[in-house]
Amino acid sequence: MSIKQYRPTTPGRRQMTSADFSDITAKKPMKSLLASKKQKAGRNNAGRISVRHRGGGAKKHYRLVDFRMLPVADGVLTLTVEHIEYDPNRTARIARVKDQKGVYHYILADSEMKPGTVITVGKGDVAPDTSNRMPLEQIPLGSHIYGIELTPGRGAQLVRSAGTSAQLVAREGEFASVKMPSGEVRKISVNSMASIGTIGNAQHQNIKWGKAGRIRNKGIRPTVRGVVMNAVDHPHGGGDGGRHGSGKPPRTPWGQLTLGVRTRKNKRTTKMIVVSRHNAKRGKK
Repeated sequence: MSIKQYRPTTPGRRQMTSADFSDITAKKPMKSLLASKKQKAGRNNAGRISVRHRGGGAKKHYRLVDFRMLPVADGVLTLTVEHIEYDPNRTARIARVKDQKGVYHYILADSEMKPGTVITVGKGDVAPDTSNRMPLEQIPLGSHIYGIELTPGRGAQLVRSAGTSAQLVAREGEFASVKMPSGEVRKISVNSMASIGTIGNAQHQNIKWGKAGRIRNKGIRPTVRGVVMNAVDHPHGGGDGGRHGSGKPPRTPWGQLTLGVRTRKNKRTTKMIVVSRHNAKRGKK
């Protein structure tokens, strides 16, 4: 995949880039693997906005991606890639695969998947090759992995975005140490499944949207700074056009400190973190 540039025929086109979609091999998704997706526009069951800056955008269907990919009774599931498809609900591409029983699935596509690629999923005699999926206890140390389970059998929850991968750095007893894309080193059960390789569509982060209309098509509404709001709407708002709250730390619309303040609250799983992402950036343990 590469980045497609446009001639500057309009101001919006001047800086616009997009994916060339050369890796896409199917024009339409498989209807049996689609589900309707109702637009909530960031509102809860009472109709009030609970998530700001959501609404509008192009109508889209949800692709039923199989994140579990449980092996069959004999311990090995063989998948053949038939198409690489676009998924409007995620940054990564998805692959349409068919198993040995003729059943179709959608899975995350890595950078090496092409039509005709054969993938093996299982806990037994599975080669540690790119795109194959197996428990962490069978994956060679130092391998780049994606689609990692936090709880065995629950399905992939970690490393699912375009161009990302984690690294298996160590194994000790019942846990393996995995270095996440953020730099955090985390302990995960050796029985958790993961796929070998790197998620495809790595150039997604380099796309320049170019104009506000493309952002609106994605379902994202405008975002304005707090200092241009009224005092009733934001802690930074109000005043006569001068600086507001000079010398004070910035805050969220609800008065909480932001920019650098840690927000992690899950103390139950803190013991699973070997090196936090904050310390990783500072070179500490």
